[in-house]
Amino acid sequence: MSRRLPKTAAVILAIAAVAAAPGVADVPDPQPAVLDQPLPPPPPVDPKMTRTGLLRIEPVGPRRDRLHIASAAMRRIITVDVLHGSGDGPRPVLYLLDGVDGDPTSAWITKGAAAEFFADKPVDVVLTSGGTGSMYSDWVRQDAALGLNRWETFLTEELPPIAESLLRSDGKRAIAGVSMGAQAAMMLAQRHPGLYRAVAGMSGCYSTADPLGHAVTTITVASRGGDVENLWGPAGSPEWAAHDSLLNAERLRGTAIYLSAASGAPTPADLVEIANAASVVEALRVAGGGVALEAGARQCTDRFAGRLAELEIPATVEYSPEGMHTWSDFQAQLPRAWRVLAEALGL
Repeated sequence: MSRRLPKTAAVILAIAAVAAAPGVADVPDPQPAVLDQPLPPPPPVDPKMTRTGLLRIEPVGPRRDRLHIASAAMRRIITVDVLHGSGDGPRPVLYLLDGVDGDPTSAWITKGAAAEFFADKPVDVVLTSGGTGSMYSDWVRQDAALGLNRWETFLTEELPPIAESLLRSDGKRAIAGVSMGAQAAMMLAQRHPGLYRAVAGMSGCYSTADPLGHAVTTITVASRGGDVENLWGPAGSPEWAAHDSLLNAERLRGTAIYLSAASGAPTPADLVEIANAASVVEALRVAGGGVALEAGARQCTDRFAGRLAELEIPATVEYSPEGMHTWSDFQAQLPRAWRVLAEALGL
């Protein structure tokens, strides 16, 4: 039986995590971003970009392309990476969401070894980039720091026809994510029943309307300079409840679900990363945030899994005794998530 933290303790853990570890899904990092550094400007908006379409395909490697897509929803060019699966003929598609940093190239590629893991898998993988602090959601207002975000529209309406036509998809799709991307993957799955055959959330939080969920979401957005009221409006507004996967869990019935989280205790790989960091002292400071973040994710996952069980909605839930919200930990979670996703995709 898992141990449950009080809500207030989980909120304190999340707040401590942001103070100690600015890279929410990137701990430890030899050169982490810090909150007192100047924030980058928001992505520029082109008011003339009113049509969605594929602008060009940039070959990056033998089985990897980068798509440059004009998004009418976000009024800018969005780049996504595609990892081409093995075998001939149509394949299913997995959409893989990044964490809070929204790097120019998905950290799943640069730090999570996704390209290596999927190299021999008969699935095409589409990876987002540039969704910094966005929750991969449609915001009610443009934000001074994070710009115009209409990620839900892009991911569910604009991107699939382009990517899946190019890839000659077999029509089956799944979505997965880590940390902020885990919460977003579950939100998109419950807000669009039937769009995805399966969803996987790794080290995420899945409520938004209760005090814990509101706090975690606020911290995620604010950690990258955003104003959370530009996301879904003031606390208590209908959009906060509409994006709460705990409240809307019934909408996930019929979707294969995978959830995972760790304890916050460092793994041997975590300790090696800390020891090899340019500054061991800084790495230890950042790692302390990772401990808090993963403990909070464990609490969130436990609550969500409990709600699914109450509704008798099947889900595969795995807890690791070690792991503290680092990319080496996420990399270890991916093969376990893939077993559930692959079965749902008929592989």
